[in-house]
Amino acid sequence: MKTFLHAFAMCQSMFCAIPCPWKVWDEKARPLMLPVLPVVGLEIGALWAVLAWLVRWWNLPPLLGGLALCVFPYLATGFLHLDGFMDVTDAVKSCRDLEKRRAILKDSHVGSFAVIGVGILLLTQFALFASATEEADLRILIFLPAVSRCCSALAVTVLKPMSTSQYADQRKPKSHIAVLTVLACVLTAAGFLLCGKYGFVLIGCLAGYALALGRGYRSLEGMNGDIAGYALTLGELCGVAVYALLGGIS
Repeated sequence: MKTFLHAFAMCQSMFCAIPCPWKVWDEKARPLMLPVLPVVGLEIGALWAVLAWLVRWWNLPPLLGGLALCVFPYLATGFLHLDGFMDVTDAVKSCRDLEKRRAILKDSHVGSFAVIGVGILLLTQFALFASATEEADLRILIFLPAVSRCCSALAVTVLKPMSTSQYADQRKPKSHIAVLTVLACVLTAAGFLLCGKYGFVLIGCLAGYALALGRGYRSLEGMNGDIAGYALTLGELCGVAVYALLGGIS
């Protein structure tokens, strides 16, 4: 149990900007960081849902509420996954040879494709939240970041890593695949049981993640944290799109 707690504290500190009062690094717990990543997602999702409830309770104007809900997940992660989205967008959209695409991926400079991509991403997510109806089930936001992080943990566990990836030399037990797969299924089922038709938000996230992951992985011929962040960002955007669109379906 102590090792799992260490893994959670390490995961919280590395992948979340929400302050973690327990600072610890345990090399033995490092392999468990990916399996506990969805737990960090549940924490972010719970706060996201609370914020959505407050926006509704305070009766904030749709544009102001949409802005708050749009930027929260990026603030909660310290823009970590958004940075990966920008890096991969620059690399994939460059349409250069593989060596050059990988060099662009690691380049600390921001290219025009990244700027355009993040602008469209933010405007789209803002518009979706601003247009969501009052009847939208806010509780589904609890599960959305957890499911997207199940996908990310599975992707870096299963797919071939790039030689420069932090996951290249990390041991990934096959049992983690089963645990993460079961957890993703349980979270998705819980979304349907608790939120009814809004469970399709999680299906939208899974589909969006798979499509984005396929694009990034094929283009760069390997897996790393940037691609995981790229796919996570687009997967959650697809989930938010379903969240907004379902409000018009009786």
